Amino acid sequence: MPDLPAPAQEQRLHPWSWLFELQQHLQQFLLPLVALLFFGSRRQDSEWPFHLVMLAVLAALAATALLHYLTYRYRIGEDTLTIRSGILERTRREIPFARIHNVVVHQNLLHRLFGVAELRLESAAGDKPEAQMRVLRLEQALELERLIRHRGGDTVPAGQGPQADAAPLLALPLPELVRLGLISNRALVVAAAALGALWQMLPRDMAEDFVRDQGRQAFGYASQLQLGASAWVGTGLVLLLLALLLMWLASIALAIVQYHGFRLGEAERRLTVERGLLTRLRSSVARRRIQAWTLREGALHRLFRRRQLRVDIAAGGGQEQEGRALKELAPLATPDDCDRLLQHLLPGVQWPPPQWRAVSMRGWWRLCLPALPIVAAATALGWHEFGAWGLLPLLWLPWSAFKAHRQVARMGYSIDPQRVAMRGGWWNRWWRVAELDKLQALRLDRSPLDRHFGTATLTLDTAGAAGAPPLRLRFLEETQARELMAQLGREMARRRLRW
Repeated sequence: MPDLPAPAQEQRLHPWSWLFELQQHLQQFLLPLVALLFFGSRRQDSEWPFHLVMLAVLAALAATALLHYLTYRYRIGEDTLTIRSGILERTRREIPFARIHNVVVHQNLLHRLFGVAELRLESAAGDKPEAQMRVLRLEQALELERLIRHRGGDTVPAGQGPQADAAPLLALPLPELVRLGLISNRALVVAAAALGALWQMLPRDMAEDFVRDQGRQAFGYASQLQLGASAWVGTGLVLLLLALLLMWLASIALAIVQYHGFRLGEAERRLTVERGLLTRLRSSVARRRIQAWTLREGALHRLFRRRQLRVDIAAGGGQEQEGRALKELAPLATPDDCDRLLQHLLPGVQWPPPQWRAVSMRGWWRLCLPALPIVAAATALGWHEFGAWGLLPLLWLPWSAFKAHRQVARMGYSIDPQRVAMRGGWWNRWWRVAELDKLQALRLDRSPLDRHFGTATLTLDTAGAAGAPPLRLRFLEETQARELMAQLGREMARRRLRW
């Protein structure tokens, strides 16, 4: 591993960093530049001014990227990272290593071609990273990541030195990636988002004319075939199965591209995740920064006997929008592997709990209320348009009632000297775990229906647990909720907040 320069010596970014900075600027201004080039090419008589403007814009972006490289300096101290940048407006940032919660090493194809990487340092708040070093040599970025991990205040277990590699906790081979693609069905989400974006971007008349013309052509072609009812049904089923097969294949491909080489490791009380086929991401976070743990299990998860393990960390929201934060410890794993991870990472916590305490079943039908106005509106519209067939939406009400009853029946919670756990859901099940040392606020709410049924809702707040579902206990008996709030309040008063 390369040696870092002396702590007092300032360093530059990689000599090619201005090129990656220019690439970022071009991505931001891509749409205006394309519009300028398009409208400039439409005017053949006087197109040279548009070309000059285009060249001037490109020259300005290149100069900005080059100036960023020339003015960006960083210095590695004993316990802080100092960054200086700017010409007219000079900025100096002091970032203590102990305040860095998440470290992300990002490599796309261009980065890998040049042997460099982008380093992002995230703190506990803010929509932007504390530092975004674009770019460093890959070896230098990994060494700086190791240095932050070593000097960030994490206790190094006995037998591990600062050079220790991350001990593997979980890996996803190709069969697991195939299962992940089938369960997530990401291609359907991507296709729906693409269609929605195209519908919004294209002029409404153009989109409607395209759909109308294609529909007429398809209907005219189908009418010439003169197929019977059974043939129509069979053709429709074949087309549906073909579409599902294509979606599944695309979902598997997306899962492989995103999670290829997935590896969860641990070193010096920091968790590190590496993944990605084309774009390689390496994200690490200190275990003490994790605020809550979430297990998820949908219907397809149960079919394949798998679950998902996610975490909430004390960090800002901007990183999640770019999909680079460490959120998934186990995108897909067996229930036993998920339980093993929780038992290893929370050694003082008993998991799974030996017993779950149930909530009140009074007023369980309250979960059906959001569906009532939608069903009523759909039924009224259907009756007006189709007569008796318009009453079909009413069939949703028995299913909604059955689902609501099962959801409340499965709700529960468990508290031990180290953590509070809760569970919920029925069709899509979830479990949430938070350590008592991470709790910082409690809230007791009672709606008019709660006052009628003698129940209450208790919400638990931690420093950064913004995941879904929230840490909330619903349908508690009022006395039970107040006793639980008093018990947790006493625990919070005698404990030191760790985040």
